[in-house]
Amino acid sequence: MKPDSARATDGPFVEEVQIEGHIIDSLLLPKVLDSITSRGGRFRIKNMTVGQERHDPSLAVIEVSADTEQGLNDILAQIADHGAVATQAHDCRLVAADLPTAFPEGFYSTTNQRTEVRLDGHWVAVDNQEMDCGITVDAKSKRARCVAMLDVAVGMPIVVGHAGVRVFPQQRANQGQVFEFMSSSVSTEKPKGAAVREIAREMFRTRQEGGKILIVGGPAIIHTGSVEHLSALLRKGYVNQLFAGNALATHDIEQALFGTSLGVHVERGDLAEAGHEHHLRAINRVRRWGGIRQGVESGALKSGIMYECIGNNVDFLLAGSIRDDGPLPEVITDVIDAQRQMRARVHDITFCLMIATTLHSIAVGNLLPAWVKVVCVDINPSTVIKLSDRGSFQTVGLVTDVEPFLRILTQEIEALEKK
Repeated sequence: MKPDSARATDGPFVEEVQIEGHIIDSLLLPKVLDSITSRGGRFRIKNMTVGQERHDPSLAVIEVSADTEQGLNDILAQIADHGAVATQAHDCRLVAADLPTAFPEGFYSTTNQRTEVRLDGHWVAVDNQEMDCGITVDAKSKRARCVAMLDVAVGMPIVVGHAGVRVFPQQRANQGQVFEFMSSSVSTEKPKGAAVREIAREMFRTRQEGGKILIVGGPAIIHTGSVEHLSALLRKGYVNQLFAGNALATHDIEQALFGTSLGVHVERGDLAEAGHEHHLRAINRVRRWGGIRQGVESGALKSGIMYECIGNNVDFLLAGSIRDDGPLPEVITDVIDAQRQMRARVHDITFCLMIATTLHSIAVGNLLPAWVKVVCVDINPSTVIKLSDRGSFQTVGLVTDVEPFLRILTQEIEALEKK
């Protein structure tokens, strides 16, 4: 159909694009039209087919115009991220990198959404999808993948511009019903019990279907007395990867050795005599053992989250920061190396639970593609807001304290296992 409200185009630079899928209920069409007009462009809807049922896709063909070529290119670059692709197909443009660790000017900057590039007339899926990267192409295998800036080598073919690139936005109709009730703006007033039950069901379903669960954890897990709750999830097989920093592992081992976290008795809540030394003594002891695994295997470390990781073959990655004491031998102090290792380990993750760690949550969120379900639990609502602002829009948040959340989560999972 051709709506009467369609606006005529009168700019000298014109491109016809189309957008298809669940473009109405996911608000993609309004976003595209708003992006055009807000950048000084004009549009004319040439053809539109609206899906009649909830799961039926819709299609819109839109003529976009602007007064300058640069203005049109800016509009096309913006609406491409919402799934708009030129109807006149072009192969992607490749430019060889002329400097190490730098993209050519005008490189295509990726989103975290499913992306394809056109090579020799065929659309090819981009592997290792990640936001804020470039795309490189292997001419022999006809494969494309995301590449981080620091991994660019001289001569590497890099996609430049938006021609020959198409994005498939994560659409509401494809996301399922599991987290719809949590997908509103961040609030402390969401029903906590219902939210935790849904998270438990999703983790249970992920494990049943053979998916992989990543936990991103902060030291508040230890400080709040939640070690046993997370340990139970590790023993039951609900954690496949653990990403954390020096602090979580250090205070977990401090509690196992001295019964304290940050020098405070976890059970009683009072400060231990000379307790401020405990975390440093714990680090020193691990370094004398030769590492966490050696401490577990020798019988010196007998409980805690790191103990359960070793005992249940759960892979963990500890990324350091400039404020770390010690650190523990396993902590990766080179942040670029830590980022590369994290990037390599998230490719098969299907569900991610982030608990009480702002910087680690944002870092991991930047690495995850949009189709990975992400839940962020934090007493501070700004953590979830920052994740969404950085582009991890698939994140749903729960503003609550760590211990009650993990306690109820383990109880809900145990109830599901008994059914």
